[in-house]
Amino acid sequence: MGLYLTIFDGDVEIDGVEVGSYSDFNYLRDIIVNKLESGLAGSRFPTLNLHSDCDGEWSSEDALTLEMELKKITQEFEKLPPVPYNSEWQNEVAKTFGIKPKSLLECFFDVDGEPLLERILGLTKLSQELKLPILFQ
Repeated sequence: MGLYLTIFDGDVEIDGVEVGSYSDFNYLRDIIVNKLESGLAGSRFPTLNLHSDCDGEWSSEDALTLEMELKKITQEFEKLPPVPYNSEWQNEVAKTFGIKPKSLLECFFDVDGEPLLERILGLTKLSQELKLPILFQ
């Protein structure tokens, strides 16, 4: 089952990011816990790592905190070496788009090969601007 992060205004979808599977999202969060939080989930990035991924949402207020967390994660991931992909679809997308990670940051992309953290950052900014939540679907 895939995880789709999206913003709706009424019945109209404004933007969305197809993350991959829930296990892919949890792999990202596990890497953050192990590499950046010394094994203590949520100690530095509680908005991202302590939020349930089951049909929930980040409010537009949460989006501000999430934006700050994602910016820090991005900066730190740029300095770390790459890790293996978590799913076969990632291998295929990387091959299709010629993605050859040189840092941990480049190991995470959406199903279209776009940088995942950058795409989620875009949702946080849109959420704040429109005062609409980011939905987990």
